[in-house]
Amino acid sequence: MDVSVLIQSILLIFCAGRVHSEVFTALADLEELLQTESSLIYTLENYIRAEEEKLDYLKRYAHIYKSQYEKAAEDVQVYVANPINAYTLVKRLTADWKEVENLITMDLSPDYMENITYIKENMKFPTDEDLNGAAVALTRLQDTYRLETSSLARGELNGIKYSSELSAADCFELGRQSYNNEDYYHTQLWMREADSRLNREANETVGRSDILEYLAFSTYKQGNIRLALDLTNKLLEILPTHTRALGNKVYYEDELQKIVEEKRKGDDGSEAIQNDEIKPNDGVHGREFYEQMCRGEITLSDAKLSKLKCRYLNKNHPFLLIAPFKVEEAHHKPDIFIFHDVLADSEIATIRRMAQPRFRRATVQNTDTGELEIAQYRISKSAWLKEEEHKHIADVSQRVSDITGLTMATAEELQVVNYGIGGHYEPHFDFARKDELNAFKSLGTGNRIATVLFYMTDVEQGGATVFPSISVTLWPKKGAAAFWHNLHPSGDGDKMTRHAACPVLTGSKWVSNKWIHERGQEFLRPCTLDRPNEDFVA
Repeated sequence: MDVSVLIQSILLIFCAGRVHSEVFTALADLEELLQTESSLIYTLENYIRAEEEKLDYLKRYAHIYKSQYEKAAEDVQVYVANPINAYTLVKRLTADWKEVENLITMDLSPDYMENITYIKENMKFPTDEDLNGAAVALTRLQDTYRLETSSLARGELNGIKYSSELSAADCFELGRQSYNNEDYYHTQLWMREADSRLNREANETVGRSDILEYLAFSTYKQGNIRLALDLTNKLLEILPTHTRALGNKVYYEDELQKIVEEKRKGDDGSEAIQNDEIKPNDGVHGREFYEQMCRGEITLSDAKLSKLKCRYLNKNHPFLLIAPFKVEEAHHKPDIFIFHDVLADSEIATIRRMAQPRFRRATVQNTDTGELEIAQYRISKSAWLKEEEHKHIADVSQRVSDITGLTMATAEELQVVNYGIGGHYEPHFDFARKDELNAFKSLGTGNRIATVLFYMTDVEQGGATVFPSISVTLWPKKGAAAFWHNLHPSGDGDKMTRHAACPVLTGSKWVSNKWIHERGQEFLRPCTLDRPNEDFVA
């Protein structure tokens, strides 16, 4: 029962008592009091029932929160590194917590709500945007790694069970977030899963009518009008007066009638076949190829692999003569190298400790203005560290110079990156292309001649660095660094260095980048007048 109604009832009874202050003087009045008492009992029983229902709901939520927290406390990093756990954590503190707040506010508990308000204002607390982001991340992982909806809902990633199962309400919320993003393909997938799970739940976590409403409309948006009408009719069997469903039913019937009439005119009127598993491919090295590389399905040919070698490298450097670099060739032309064990655990710890308090949403450079801005194709947070801030940062910078043979005088600060839920960075170039005239203009150090990418963690699944144009995949290995030149000796951008950071499926991916610029490298990597073929220039 609504608390406001309860208060109104109690005030009404008190007013009645004051008006009939002498009811004991007449049996007739006492008889009327029995009616009052009957109403009181009814009101009180409804209030108790409502309070018990609220308490039962709150106990259920408390049990979920406590059980998940205890599971997370066993290993916090492993728990939050799992994208399903991360999604449900954000959901528990957004959509679910709103339900908790609604239950509490029904009891008019201002002291408790004051505590909640204080926590929300003074501690990190996810927003609706975070919930949407977590949901989008899960659907991105689902697409990239071809994960079945039912497997994800069971808490499985590539056949390995990492977390507890999603409830029908969890799946419903995923579908609802997809719907809000006008992603009707994933809306269908998750609403179907929500409906399937609802049938197996002893305590239903979401209403079937809500599922059917979203499922019907998303099915229509996907082009299947007949099935949308069937789902709408099922919704109307549950809620015969559902206004939107009644309107949609008429609309769908009209649309189907138009198809029948078109058939009579000679048009076959057939609807496009919907295949939930097929997504468009945008070229030889397009999205599907990129995702295949992320899944490890594309590799270099045996002929190319046979020419790659591993070796020790000392460059006649006194220190490196004692402890040479362990170098693995990953590709020739463009040359991509992996330097193993070049970052110590102590250095990694320092870099992470210094970077985390400074983390901000990672940005990309606007190709027209040269300004930095956030983008949905880069999901991570980053921070920048200067050499003078700590000996470890200076040591890493010197090591980059030793690796590359280039000066760090005009290099950018060390960028530290941690990827979020399903964190990724879609295919891109590190250098400014010839039509991007404003890029790096403010630095005054020329283009990015080379990149050194340090891997600061191992990643359990996903998170590879892929180069689609040359079919090279680099898997994160803690302490290793990848190195390549972004520019040809002529100064032209090397088109073959286009690369991407694949979504992190499970685990936490920390990397740091050192971007080296042209200025000051004139005698260390001399320029040439020989221009490469235009097919290799970006």
